[in-house]
Amino acid sequence: MSAFSETVDWLTDPAHWSGADSIPLRVAQHLAYTAETVAISAAIAVPLGLWIGHTGRLRGLAVSVTGAMRALPTLGVLTLMVLYLGIGLIPAIVSLVLLAIPPLLAGAYSGLESVDRRTIDAARAMGMTEWQILVKVEVPLAMSLIVGGFRSATLQVVATATVAAYIGLGGLGRYLIDGLDLSDYPKMLAGSILVIGLALFLDGVFALLQKIAVGGRASVDSASPS
Repeated sequence: MSAFSETVDWLTDPAHWSGADSIPLRVAQHLAYTAETVAISAAIAVPLGLWIGHTGRLRGLAVSVTGAMRALPTLGVLTLMVLYLGIGLIPAIVSLVLLAIPPLLAGAYSGLESVDRRTIDAARAMGMTEWQILVKVEVPLAMSLIVGGFRSATLQVVATATVAAYIGLGGLGRYLIDGLDLSDYPKMLAGSILVIGLALFLDGVFALLQKIAVGGRASVDSASPS
């Protein structure tokens, strides 16, 4: 029997769809790690990115820092965090947050930089405050790129959250780690397929959100003063 057919049998086995090691539970854990990571990262990166994009300050530093953070090896950072913080969810989340911040930050400040400066000048000429310009003009026009940052960050975290299993946590990475320990290659391949499938599903969701954001930008552009 081929590895592919064995993997199909593993995925369709009812025993793998219930219990403490079930596919729905592992998917839910994986999504929970991803959502928590992206939420924390967004709370840090998006306000900072909006400030940088609106004011133009510290852009060079932001580019340098995000570039350096992209180069960090997640597994190495996770190992370091475990040494300092011990085994648990916090080291995994901290490691994944460092991975998610760069695309979120870049999406926020590059989105605001893409807004036509004439539109902003017109808004100021109408007497709008800087806060009103940010919220009512810049953010709506930049929303497509901001959502793109969320899309990139989410996909990177989904793909990398498998490392949580490396320190005994759950998620789809459990199938990879446990399968490797047992030389259960159909289980490992099934875990990989599930991660890929989840990533493709979320990518489709964010692609739809970006299309909606582009439509919203067109509406704002048409309503903007010339």
